Amino acid sequence: MRLNLVTYLSSRHHQETWVKGGYLQFDKLPFLGNPEWFSKYLTLRVGHMEINYGDAHFRRTDNGNAMYNPFVGNYIMDAFTTEVGGDLTFQNNGFILMAGVTGGEIQGGITRPNDRELSWIGKAGYDKQLSDDLRVRITGSIYTTSGSARNTLYGGDRAGSRYYMVLENTLATPTAQFTSGRINPGQTDNITATVLNPFIKFKGLEFFGNFEKSKGRAANETVDRTWNQLGADLVYRFGAADKFYLAGRYNKVEGKLAGSGLDVSLDRTQIGGGWFISKNILAKLEYVTQNYNGFAANDIRNGGKFNGLMIEGVIGF
Repeated sequence: MRLNLVTYLSSRHHQETWVKGGYLQFDKLPFLGNPEWFSKYLTLRVGHMEINYGDAHFRRTDNGNAMYNPFVGNYIMDAFTTEVGGDLTFQNNGFILMAGVTGGEIQGGITRPNDRELSWIGKAGYDKQLSDDLRVRITGSIYTTSGSARNTLYGGDRAGSRYYMVLENTLATPTAQFTSGRINPGQTDNITATVLNPFIKFKGLEFFGNFEKSKGRAANETVDRTWNQLGADLVYRFGAADKFYLAGRYNKVEGKLAGSGLDVSLDRTQIGGGWFISKNILAKLEYVTQNYNGFAANDIRNGGKFNGLMIEGVIGF
């Protein structure tokens, strides 16, 4: 049995120290006689935790925790949130099955009970080191809820984007406009999201894909809206102990905006690399360019574009 507790000492959106979440993980059941079938195949998590929807959340930057992200920024539609609930994972000979249920929101509130329904999460996949040179992983995930006071599947990151203050007006502040460069589809009432994540690593070359679709609406809407996201990462690691890497990513999202119903799209290209100065210190360099299409004439994002060079240093311990 393990206790997981994560605390942010500070972040852009929350300058105070606050708890991201905490949960109990059971890999064995000693209080029930340690049944072998459980310890061999199953893992149970219960508490307030980062939900296991998709595989991109394993690679994203989470506030100061940027060691596992080969890029500086996360995806434009950033599927990440913490919710109160539990999940059960089965693993055997490379096969993965996971089922979970949560209250569907970050804070686990109980007001407005008629507006709240459970959220259901599922994942199925296969992950195998087929040879010394080749590893293959592919998973499919689903997240669905029929009602929520304020669902945050694409708005659960309280730490903020790395692309500070891009496409914001003159009244913007780094604290309030902490998600610059991203877009939230605003499906805060009911939502069904699915994602397919293939991963292939052959020697030093890695491919990771993120093919995602979400359908839902906000409480003040009567018709569901659909958003699609395409992400493709290519990383080449080289040098002793993979000390260096080069990386490229293409990311595109498209869908209908809440309110106006306009069909919009955003596309981003990231090219860069990294140097593991030590196993705990990583330096990154990235060139990023992003385009906005289809936004209303009075929207600051109309015909918008940003590009530039990002340098990031990461320390992990």
